[in-house]
Amino acid sequence: MRRQSLAASPWIFDPTAWPDEDCVAAGADLEPGTLLAAYRNGAFPMPHDGQLLWWSPMLRGVLEPLALRVTRSLAKSRRRYVVTIDESFEEVIDACADPNRPGAWIDSPIREAYVRMHRLGWAHSVESRDDHGALLGGLYGLSVGRLFAGESMFHRAADASKVSLMALAEIMGPTGLIDTQWRTDHLASLGVTEWPRDRYLQTIGPLVQADPPPMWF
Repeated sequence: MRRQSLAASPWIFDPTAWPDEDCVAAGADLEPGTLLAAYRNGAFPMPHDGQLLWWSPMLRGVLEPLALRVTRSLAKSRRRYVVTIDESFEEVIDACADPNRPGAWIDSPIREAYVRMHRLGWAHSVESRDDHGALLGGLYGLSVGRLFAGESMFHRAADASKVSLMALAEIMGPTGLIDTQWRTDHLASLGVTEWPRDRYLQTIGPLVQADPPPMWF
């Protein structure tokens, strides 16, 4: 899916102005240029109590693709699923937004903003399916250069979301980086570590200016 150029945002994101806070801004908008500017500066939107907030965790969850932990059982699961790319973006984001999931935060404005980014070639999904094509798990996020900013993932069968993450790590390759926002125990078991904000910001500087993986250029 070829990316389209985006208009510049009138908003400026500077997480370093809030060195002791995960939340670094409030307000702004969800226009494509604003989203791109935020990710290039290490911030991402997540609403709370009806307010649009922007976050840049002091300790950032990151996955270096080669550090993904693939157990024997996960490798076996990989052979059980069919992986597709960008075939069901809206179905993936809707599954991630299910209000019955613990900690659900994806509201209608967020959904509409990322569907728009997908149509512009910046947001992508990785899907895991059974042999009949049924969607059993997946993830979505933004590809900004060699950075993939993961937003959310879901599964309806064992290891389905993990298999999507495996496929994403293969796409990003050794020169890429996968941002998971925060590290959870589940993500840590897959190889996700925590970086201080300053290390994260320094690292993504050249990454977000690089060419993305060929399939998303």
